[in-house]
Amino acid sequence: MAHSADSSKPPDHRDLGNILDLFHFQDEAPGMVFWHPRGLTLYRVLCDAARRRCRAEGYAEVKTPQVLRQSIWQRSGHWTHYHDDMFGFDDGKEPVALKPVSCPGHLELIKRRSLSHRDLPLRVAEFGVVHRREPSGALNGLFRLRQFTQDDGHIFCVPEQIDAEVAQFAKGLATFYRAFGFDAIEVKLATRPANRAGDDELWTRAESLLGEAASRAGLAWSEQPGGGAFYGPKLEFNLQDAWGRYWQCGTIQLDLVLPGRFGVQFAASDGSRQVPMMLHRALFGSLERFMGILLEQSAGKLAPWLAPEQVRVLPVSSAQHDYAQTLAAELDAAQIRVNVDRSAESLANRVFQAHASGVPFAVIIGNREARAGSATIRERSGQNQALPRAQAIDLLRERCKPAQYVADMEAL
Repeated sequence: MAHSADSSKPPDHRDLGNILDLFHFQDEAPGMVFWHPRGLTLYRVLCDAARRRCRAEGYAEVKTPQVLRQSIWQRSGHWTHYHDDMFGFDDGKEPVALKPVSCPGHLELIKRRSLSHRDLPLRVAEFGVVHRREPSGALNGLFRLRQFTQDDGHIFCVPEQIDAEVAQFAKGLATFYRAFGFDAIEVKLATRPANRAGDDELWTRAESLLGEAASRAGLAWSEQPGGGAFYGPKLEFNLQDAWGRYWQCGTIQLDLVLPGRFGVQFAASDGSRQVPMMLHRALFGSLERFMGILLEQSAGKLAPWLAPEQVRVLPVSSAQHDYAQTLAAELDAAQIRVNVDRSAESLANRVFQAHASGVPFAVIIGNREARAGSATIRERSGQNQALPRAQAIDLLRERCKPAQYVADMEAL
């Protein structure tokens, strides 16, 4: 079903998911995504981009369980403050819940380490599939789901390290978003909600520390009263979509509550045992939501480095099939996502179908190209370029790599 009939408006990402063969939804799995091969490729490209950022900033990747028993959720406060938004059931012994966040699992990992002040700041990250019991009326394609992927990261540090961590995160996030074509970022400081853990003195300290760190990082932020997590205030980085709406994506949150509840401690320089502060941070927030914004912003014409299929090789007739397959194998070896279209449809129709399905480059192979060992590259703009095969491969490799993004990562 089409969701945006007005061609003057940006396309709806659900329609693009169908047109580009990326994903679909169905009533039997409300608020959850059926990923098609092309969509899963895009999903993995986004994950790889975030992993590169994590490695550049010194995060160790971890993985924690999907289901945890009530005792852990009581310790974290989710059973008290977030219970209605969790999917719970009985495991035959006691109540359990699917995780809505990865934070408690990370705390359980960290508290088993013999931390010294020399280990701080300590950074861990996870691409965790989470479940939240969203009302059915609130579900909205990739923008609001019951099952989604959260690029959840946590930084354990001491107070004097907070400024540097917030500044590094904010600077890195701006670079990260620019690689996807997003420059308009709205920053909010979300403060204490009515339903919260910790006393007012603790919240005043946390809000002051986070707000001052944001200002010293050069961020122009405005306050969003009552919008914080139940365990601490947060900076929200909201991206503007093609419709002019803002969506919360990246966040960094200061938590003075959970490390103490989970018994996380470190050995201070004077030999005493102390509780570290904890920063929760995410680049995408919800990977699926970010993808939806990205699809609508690009109208499905993703930058070559993001396109699930970057190159489609089109032999004009069966006489060029072997040469086309050889070329495709060489492109694949060059880390380019490539397919060969050997269908009997006309060349013009196959070129149209390639670009309509989001492929940035169609490579045409006719008798002339096969004899000369060359290739003709046709871009979405309609521009054609005939090159010797090796040069064509080099050009496509250069055009398909995330050049500026890679350079920015390596410069960290």
